[in-house]
Amino acid sequence: MTKMTNYKITIQYEGTRYQGWQRQDSTGNTIQGKLETILAKMTGLDFVQVDGSGRTDAGVHALGQVANFKIGTELSAAEVMDYINQYLPEDIGVVAIQEVPERFHSRLNAKGKTYRYRIWNTSLPCVFARRYVYALPEPLDLDAMRAAASYLTGKHDFKAFTSNKKSKKSTVRTIDSILIDRDGSEVVITYSGDGFLYHMVRILTGTLIEVGLGQRSPASVEALLEKDATRDLAGALVPAKGLCLVEVRY
Repeated sequence: MTKMTNYKITIQYEGTRYQGWQRQDSTGNTIQGKLETILAKMTGLDFVQVDGSGRTDAGVHALGQVANFKIGTELSAAEVMDYINQYLPEDIGVVAIQEVPERFHSRLNAKGKTYRYRIWNTSLPCVFARRYVYALPEPLDLDAMRAAASYLTGKHDFKAFTSNKKSKKSTVRTIDSILIDRDGSEVVITYSGDGFLYHMVRILTGTLIEVGLGQRSPASVEALLEKDATRDLAGALVPAKGLCLVEVRY
């Protein structure tokens, strides 16, 4: 019997036409589902489970999603990666693979993540990057947004910044940094932290945008971190297409 090996892979994908990362019974059009189907075909098994570092939503992209799976095969790691890429659609790709200890788990062992949100901040059309940016023509006050971001960094209860009302798990997270930069017509917000709740980055971005538009003061953001703060007090949920998972740290 071939020894089972645990493989860690790094995956890139353009999330535009997928229903997110997580496998779903109602559709095979997910990133996890595509990978599991290919690995089952490669091994001849009925099912091979692929565990991701987290669940990106429908329409969200990834430069550095990480996952792991355990299979028994005579193929080398490089051959496994080549096989997967041969059958993946062109908007998903495995860019790195390595053998890891049996106990490694891409989600449970993750120490931190970095996400990037891109805003096309001009009235001019964005023809070639339109799938990856949120078009917002109104001018943004980046200094005000940075002032608001300073309240959000550190360890806080972010329950006002998640759409998941039913979860009983802790909503306390640590944000190490929020960087807000302008590159020509584009405003880029980069978030790094120990983990992020469901819709958290998109709601944080919606809140910072409201500050940038002068719809709320930077100082008002502090109240959203208090224990009685609720989701309806925070900003709008911005579109998924502007969001990209850049890196997972271990």
